[in-house]
Amino acid sequence: MAPEPSVCWQAVHSRDARFDGRFFAGATTTRVYCRSICPVPFARPHNIVWFASAAAAESAGFRPCRRCRSAASPGTPAWIGTSAVVSRAMRLIAEGALDGGDTTALAERVGLGPRHLRRLFVEHLGASPTRIAITRRVHFARNLIEETTLPITELAACAGFRSIRQFNHAMRSATGESPTELRRLKRVARGATHQPGLLIRLPYRPPFHWAGMLAFLGSRAIAGVETVRDGVYRRTVEIGGVTGVIGVQPDRAEHQLLINLELPRYESLMAVVERVRRMFDLAADPCQIADHLSRDQILRPLLAVHPGLRVAGIWDGFEAAVRAIVGERLADQTRRAALARLARTFGRPLTQITPDLLYSFPNPQDLAEANLATVGIGRELASTIHALARSVLKGDLTFEASMNREDAIARLRIVRGINRHMAEYIAMRAFSEPDAFPIASDRAPADGGDAWRPWRAYAAMYLWSDYQLRV
Repeated sequence: MAPEPSVCWQAVHSRDARFDGRFFAGATTTRVYCRSICPVPFARPHNIVWFASAAAAESAGFRPCRRCRSAASPGTPAWIGTSAVVSRAMRLIAEGALDGGDTTALAERVGLGPRHLRRLFVEHLGASPTRIAITRRVHFARNLIEETTLPITELAACAGFRSIRQFNHAMRSATGESPTELRRLKRVARGATHQPGLLIRLPYRPPFHWAGMLAFLGSRAIAGVETVRDGVYRRTVEIGGVTGVIGVQPDRAEHQLLINLELPRYESLMAVVERVRRMFDLAADPCQIADHLSRDQILRPLLAVHPGLRVAGIWDGFEAAVRAIVGERLADQTRRAALARLARTFGRPLTQITPDLLYSFPNPQDLAEANLATVGIGRELASTIHALARSVLKGDLTFEASMNREDAIARLRIVRGINRHMAEYIAMRAFSEPDAFPIASDRAPADGGDAWRPWRAYAAMYLWSDYQLRV
């Protein structure tokens, strides 16, 4: 669906950063497309065409602007789509559903036929699922070219391309230059850190309440698995049988997070980066959320104190569920001690030596038959954790991004011992569900928070932050 030109021009003239990424302007004279906040003056109106997404612009033969870096535009509602089905399919594409599969398989996972799914994508994003997936890979590869020193062949594999020939063709079609030429022109990274591993920059829409994010994560950090120190969040990760460490901190110069990755291999790099995006809620549009929640008298002063508070996600859905089970029955300090013992006893030790980060969180195989009494977890809690792990191993419960809130909660409630409150918490953190509402009924508004929909998860984060400040 093409944006309305008159609305787009008003946003461009206002230079309002809140419109960044909601639409893109393509100049027919240069065949370059830009963000609304591009510092370069736009062409004359009759030479400008408007697109709903970067993928739509590139499908029409336009290349991303080097000044505003339109290929790195933060995730927005325009990119995610206004259809719930499109949003779910987009999350699957972001997880690599089209890197090894096709549109037919993707459509089946969201319960549609392939033709209907393509029609919805073109309607809401102006491009097909395949074009979206290619654009995603190209943008990711370009960031790696500009921000890292990875060899081109390794970089192509990390970005999901099956051959160097395919990679070179895609990059030249999208940018007009080969990967080697782009690397020669790469910008000098600002604020670079002298840390081991790989540094990735992930943009976000401001404001971002980093202190609030760290406070939430720090109060729940598991010793040996996570640390929050000097404004940096670090944790152990496991993906595809590979364990390593990630570190996340804000860039002081730009609206982006600096992600330091220490992994023995990087073939799952796109999946790692996508998980980090979800963990730190980088696709959120904080201004849109604040406009809605500020109508409420309870939340309005909290929004002023904590502008840009995000919903804190988690690295792994199974970990979120175990945390919810243990946290429901145990007090704060007891809960953290029990989870630390659980990770120390049943988690997998890291191969590299990293102070304070020693093992990954246990996976379902580790806990399905584990004797949890050895780490001080009682019989009732152990029974629920065992049931959860077995349900995941049997495939009855999955944490894939295609599930909506209702599906996720329904499947979670099947596990004996998981109540509605716990299921909402898991949906919020593991599925990045913006309307999950993990607030106990005795503390919820009389209407159950209906006035805050569809952003009840953000309302919960604001209420939690206020509670932490008061205690």
